[in-house]
Amino acid sequence: MTKSKIKLNFIDLFSGAGGLSCGLELAGMNCVLGVDMDKNAIETFKNNHLEAEAFCGSILDLSAAKIKELTKSQTIHAVVGGPPCQGFSTVGLGNPNDQRNHLFKEFIRVVKITNPYFVVIENVTGLLAKKNEKTIQSIFKIFAKMGYSLDVQVMSAENYGVPERRRRTIIIGSRINQTITFPKMIPNIVTVGQALKNLKAPNGKYFNHDVQAAKIKSTLETARIACIPEGKGVRYEIDEKNYFKTKKLKLNVDWKNLRENRFRQTKYQRLDRKKPSPTIMTHRHNYFHPTENRYLTQREAAALQSFPNDFKFHGPLSAQWRQIGNAVPPLLGKAIGSAIIEMHNEKVLSKPAKIVKTASKDLVMNVRKKAFVYKEIAAS
Repeated sequence: MTKSKIKLNFIDLFSGAGGLSCGLELAGMNCVLGVDMDKNAIETFKNNHLEAEAFCGSILDLSAAKIKELTKSQTIHAVVGGPPCQGFSTVGLGNPNDQRNHLFKEFIRVVKITNPYFVVIENVTGLLAKKNEKTIQSIFKIFAKMGYSLDVQVMSAENYGVPERRRRTIIIGSRINQTITFPKMIPNIVTVGQALKNLKAPNGKYFNHDVQAAKIKSTLETARIACIPEGKGVRYEIDEKNYFKTKKLKLNVDWKNLRENRFRQTKYQRLDRKKPSPTIMTHRHNYFHPTENRYLTQREAAALQSFPNDFKFHGPLSAQWRQIGNAVPPLLGKAIGSAIIEMHNEKVLSKPAKIVKTASKDLVMNVRKKAFVYKEIAAS
């Protein structure tokens, strides 16, 4: 890992529990401040980033004076974060007029106040959809006027040591580099089996790992999952016929009238120890343990997200799952942090970044085409 000659300080906006912060710190950067409205997430953030300040509230209330106070007037080298992504979601309605999208403007306001060398924006892949063309165009244009070179990639987490298939849009900007460096993909895939092999923290304790609480309450649901082989689930009628042999286990679904004659998402899906996990969601009911007839514990889900075993989550069970499911996988964050440190070490202050004053539709189209550079690396 490339080390920086100085410790790069950063602010994490919309930090959640601090997955991105955790990763950037693993790379050698220093978190100065985390900001989020979720009380449980900020509690988790505070307890896992002991040297950082935490601000629980709206970014709208984060004034220049407040930032100066919370950061103790330290130099801020990077502003990072994932503004709420509901408006861009490929799963939801994807309304480009969603008011939550305007929180990007607040992100930009903080960047103007702190004037960092680097910015990192994390979002869903739907950010690059054609319907959001004006949004991405605006982001590039505004940051260009502020003196930042920007580039964007869709990064798939399993290509950076995360035992989970999770694709995110990552925008990296620099005002001291003409060319943006993205981390290189690693050839070795980490599997579910490897991730779940050791869940013990360095002090010998297990955090957020209550197997009893992960038991399925319904005896019928338990009977159904007991019939599902490792790595399999029910999405089509043929799956139901193959796994649920008795009438009692049948789902009573009118398959012919389902859209495309299938479930939108596979049900009763057991994870496969020989592969990375599918994307970890914000509740525990999507996936089941590879070999045991139960849900995953929060610790197991966190391990699949690549959180260290001593990263402890706070709040009720549902809040912990929400924090885990919404997080940037720390090892993905670590890869991004290493790329930022590399750019910082290679900076040429005498050659300022080339500023593109406008962002044309052609530019946005080219951005979209080259952003999807991830490749599938089959698990060995």
